Amino acid sequence: MKNIMQDKLKEILEAYPDASFMIADGFDEAVIGVCGEKLVYSIEKIIEKLMEDMSEEDAWEYYEYNIEGSYVGEHTPLYVELF
Repeated sequence: MKNIMQDKLKEILEAYPDASFMIADGFDEAVIGVCGEKLVYSIEKIIEKLMEDMSEEDAWEYYEYNIEGSYVGEHTPLYVELF
Protein backbone atom coordinates (compact mmCIF):
# COMPACT_ATOMS: atom_id res chain seq x y z
CA MET A 1 0.00 0.00 0.00
CA LYS A 2 2.84 2.38 0.84
CA ASN A 3 4.30 2.26 -2.68
CA ILE A 4 0.89 2.86 -4.26
CA MET A 5 0.40 6.03 -2.23
CA GLN A 6 3.94 7.25 -2.91
CA ASP A 7 3.24 6.58 -6.59
CA LYS A 8 0.19 8.83 -6.24
CA LEU A 9 2.38 11.74 -5.16
CA LYS A 10 4.83 11.01 -7.98
CA GLU A 11 1.93 10.88 -10.46
CA ILE A 12 0.62 14.25 -9.25
CA LEU A 13 4.04 15.90 -9.41
CA GLU A 14 4.52 14.62 -12.95
CA ALA A 15 1.04 15.77 -14.02
CA TYR A 16 1.57 19.27 -12.60
CA PRO A 17 5.25 20.02 -13.29
CA ASP A 18 4.85 23.79 -12.88
CA ALA A 19 2.83 23.68 -9.65
CA SER A 20 4.35 24.90 -6.39
CA PHE A 21 3.07 22.17 -4.09
CA MET A 22 3.98 22.26 -0.41
CA ILE A 23 4.86 18.69 0.60
CA ALA A 24 4.36 17.55 4.20
CA ASP A 25 7.63 15.78 5.05
CA GLY A 26 7.27 12.12 5.93
CA PHE A 27 3.68 11.74 4.77
CA ASP A 28 4.03 10.95 1.05
CA GLU A 29 1.87 7.85 1.44
CA ALA A 30 -0.98 10.00 2.84
CA VAL A 31 -1.41 12.04 -0.36
CA ILE A 32 -4.80 11.31 -1.91
CA GLY A 33 -5.18 14.09 -4.47
CA VAL A 34 -4.84 17.69 -5.44
CA CYS A 35 -7.06 20.77 -5.20
CA GLY A 36 -5.82 23.70 -7.24
CA GLU A 37 -2.16 24.02 -6.30
CA LYS A 38 -2.58 22.29 -2.94
CA LEU A 39 -1.89 18.66 -2.15
CA VAL A 40 -4.67 16.85 -0.33
CA TYR A 41 -3.73 14.48 2.49
CA SER A 42 -5.78 11.82 4.26
CA ILE A 43 -5.91 12.51 7.99
CA GLU A 44 -6.41 8.79 8.64
CA LYS A 45 -3.22 7.93 6.73
CA ILE A 46 -1.29 10.60 8.63
CA ILE A 47 -2.51 9.17 11.95
CA GLU A 48 -1.56 5.64 10.82
CA LYS A 49 1.94 6.86 9.95
CA LEU A 50 2.33 8.66 13.28
CA MET A 51 1.14 5.55 15.14
CA GLU A 52 4.23 3.71 13.90
CA ASP A 53 6.11 5.67 16.57
CA MET A 54 3.49 6.61 19.17
CA SER A 55 0.10 5.73 20.62
CA GLU A 56 -3.09 6.69 18.83
CA GLU A 57 -3.83 9.35 21.44
CA ASP A 58 -0.37 10.86 21.04
CA ALA A 59 -0.68 10.68 17.24
CA TRP A 60 -3.93 12.67 17.32
CA GLU A 61 -2.43 15.19 19.72
CA TYR A 62 0.65 15.59 17.51
CA TYR A 63 -1.52 15.95 14.39
CA GLU A 64 -3.82 18.54 15.97
CA TYR A 65 -1.01 20.63 17.42
CA ASN A 66 1.68 20.39 14.74
CA ILE A 67 -0.13 19.75 11.47
CA GLU A 68 -3.82 20.65 11.47
CA GLY A 69 -3.42 24.23 12.61
CA SER A 70 -0.30 25.07 10.65
CA TYR A 71 -0.37 27.65 7.89
CA VAL A 72 2.73 27.91 5.74
CA GLY A 73 1.48 30.13 2.96
CA GLU A 74 -0.97 29.96 0.10
CA HIS A 75 0.11 26.43 -0.85
CA THR A 76 -0.50 24.96 2.61
CA PRO A 77 -1.78 21.42 2.04
CA LEU A 78 -5.37 20.42 2.73
CA TYR A 79 -6.09 17.68 5.26
CA VAL A 80 -9.34 15.76 4.89
CA GLU A 81 -11.15 13.09 6.83
CA LEU A 82 -13.03 10.61 4.67
CA PHE A 83 -16.35 9.23 5.86
